[in-house]
Amino acid sequence: MQDHDEPVRIRGLVVPPLLLGLLRDCRWRHPGETALNRVMPWFKDPLHFLDSVQAMARESNSLDILTDDAASAQLFRQARGTRPGSHVDLPWLDVDKAFLVAVNKLPGDDTAIALDYRTDHTDPRVVASDFWTDPRICSWREVTPTFSALVGAFGL
Repeated sequence: MQDHDEPVRIRGLVVPPLLLGLLRDCRWRHPGETALNRVMPWFKDPLHFLDSVQAMARESNSLDILTDDAASAQLFRQARGTRPGSHVDLPWLDVDKAFLVAVNKLPGDDTAIALDYRTDHTDPRVVASDFWTDPRICSWREVTPTFSALVGAFGL
């Protein structure tokens, strides 16, 4: 049982209380295609919004798998910013400072939305994969500068 004073973490990162509240109230869900297209106009594949901390932790394990394979890390533009001498900026995802909150609905699409803690440890930036601008390689793009801004933009 978790101590109520201890923050909930995924990959060592504190889950924003706003996200925990949305999960608890079953309000962290797909906002509808109109809202998604307005906020993320480049994003074309169907998404599954992960409905629990456990699901987010489980799906985020793929970040390690893809980053630990050099070819996959290049294709998906994923790196570890905690390695000595490394500095990871967009369009790359720093997998040591991110976890997934939504993933592809269809197997093989390999798309996602992540919380990106490089900018703020309490209200992280939201980024999403982009394979549509250049289909040869993934780019991670900012969706909103904070998670709370995404919640407002989606009307959650």
